Amino acid sequence: MVPIRQDAWSKDEDVLLAEVVLRHIREFSTQLAAFEEVGKTLSRTPAACGFRWNSLIRKQYEAAITLAKKQRKEQKKNQSQSKRESVEEDRSIDLIDEAISLLITCKTHLAESNQHEASLQEAMAENLQLKQHLHQLEKEYMTVQEDYQSLLEIMEKARKMVIFQEEDQGNLRFQMDANGNLEKIKK
Repeated sequence: MVPIRQDAWSKDEDVLLAEVVLRHIREFSTQLAAFEEVGKTLSRTPAACGFRWNSLIRKQYEAAITLAKKQRKEQKKNQSQSKRESVEEDRSIDLIDEAISLLITCKTHLAESNQHEASLQEAMAENLQLKQHLHQLEKEYMTVQEDYQSLLEIMEKARKMVIFQEEDQGNLRFQMDANGNLEKIKK
């Protein structure tokens, strides 16, 4: 039996090292991170893992490394495409949100406009009522003015009659006619 060196690598450890490094290449990670992960699993230092990879294993997996890099590139491209689509979707959502906000604002302004229109209609109706009331008051004022003028005329006639009465002292008497005018009647 040949003694096994303590630092010798088994075939399974080499495969594990290769798989982890290739996975890290595909997932945009570094080889150093892969060496640390394998080192913890195999109880070896990251430096020992790195040395084993660079000195022996790497040459055996050249095609797999190229494929992993290609997959990483496609993954990056897909992520960029997804990001662009996500950005475009976000823009679309923003535009929809803006449109909704604009519609809500328009609806609010329309409601306010309708309220102002209703207030204007009420004010116009009240204005019409006030004009009719003013016209009625003007008519009543004219009637009162005419009555006042009539009263002044009656008082003037009465004053004149009193003056005549003093002159005529007992011969005269006053009586109101059908129109409300005072007239002298001799006794």
